[in-house]
Amino acid sequence: AVESAKGKYAHMLFNELFEDYSNALRPVEDTDKVLNVTLQITLSQIKDMDERNQILSAYLWIRQSWYDAYLTWDKDKYDGLDSIRIPSNLVWRPDIVLYNKADDDFSEPVNTNVVLRYDGKITWDAPAITKSSCVVDVSYFPFDSQQCNLTFGSWTYNGNQVDIINSLDSGDLSDFIEDVEWEIHGMPAVKNVITYGCCSEPYPDVTFTLILKRKSSFYIFNLLLPCVLISFLAPLGFYLPADSGEKVSLGVTVLLALTVFQLMVAEIMPPSENVPLIGKYYIATMTMITASTALTIIIMNLHHCGSEAKPVPQWAKVVILDYMSKIFFVYDVGENCTSPKREKEEERMLEGDDGCQRRHKEVRSDDCNLKEKLNGNWNKSYGVHGENVRETANCCSCYKMLIKNIEYIANCVRDHKANRAKGIEWKKVAKVMDRFFMWIFFIMVFFMSVLIIGKAA
Repeated sequence: AVESAKGKYAHMLFNELFEDYSNALRPVEDTDKVLNVTLQITLSQIKDMDERNQILSAYLWIRQSWYDAYLTWDKDKYDGLDSIRIPSNLVWRPDIVLYNKADDDFSEPVNTNVVLRYDGKITWDAPAITKSSCVVDVSYFPFDSQQCNLTFGSWTYNGNQVDIINSLDSGDLSDFIEDVEWEIHGMPAVKNVITYGCCSEPYPDVTFTLILKRKSSFYIFNLLLPCVLISFLAPLGFYLPADSGEKVSLGVTVLLALTVFQLMVAEIMPPSENVPLIGKYYIATMTMITASTALTIIIMNLHHCGSEAKPVPQWAKVVILDYMSKIFFVYDVGENCTSPKREKEEERMLEGDDGCQRRHKEVRSDDCNLKEKLNGNWNKSYGVHGENVRETANCCSCYKMLIKNIEYIANCVRDHKANRAKGIEWKKVAKVMDRFFMWIFFIMVFFMSVLIIGKAA
């Protein structure tokens, strides 16, 4: 019975209030009086942040409240009925819109009910999915912070007719649903009064600044960390043996892998002049890998210098072979950590063979001289001539021819050894330069990684 009585008074009130009411005019008794509209924004969810198109999609609850001078009643006459809920299109509503809207849909706001109180206060809560333009600065992507403005104001009423008042100093974040990509660090609200060039009247608006901080874990593990690991492969190309034939292939493969990651970043970033931090890191790494590949090609040419090449310059022998090889622990070509003296032992063996040949030559020469002396003494003692003398001369000429052949072979061996030593020196120069550039590029990659982390911090 009580509820039916309430419904009866509600119908009576509704019929009396809207009998001569018009929602087309501003509901003030004095047309010179300013109508105050209180605005409150509640952020419920961030649906999308399109960095490339610079559009922020958000789910908002928009609360507007104002006083309607023609919709008041004495609640005691209606059995204490102090408020009713009616469709919003029946009452006058302020035409407050989002100024920086970036949506193609220009439809009307959601036609939800309004709460009408006995003193004429109208409260209108309406949900809205807004798409607003947001200037995105991706200089420090993926460690960036963004500030997106949501500017609300009346489209036709100036400040002398409708004034907007902040309900709170900031947007309400109590019902915000946590986003997987962005952290909310605040939503301060500021009232602005602007005089546009078209009109002399002031137009007030309320700007809510949404402060966003990107959660960078996803991009660290999917874009940054693979780049760091790939960039550390570039210096290892100098450690590969030159005879393997894979030094240049490794550099080109790493360069192609970084190009793929660079294209992935370029697809999600706006085409602006501000290059993101991770993009700068990619470009620097790709430049370094290009330089390392070019240096690898030059060093491989040094490694394959054969016996026809010029000897290693004296300054290179002193600086590279004597000093730098000791600093970078580079052994002779063919040596390793377990047998660093193998090449020297081979040289001593070759020197021993040469000494043996020299001693053999001396013995043969002494033998020939000894036979000549003996034959001479024999001839003096016995007076033998003719056949013995000719035999002795033939023996000496045979020995001389043998010695000449041995000298020719020894000279060939010495020339071959000298040419081989020349090629070994060039190979050692190439090996030392490989180790030198390997450590240089390792240091560069390390400092580049520290630099990007320092800028992000």
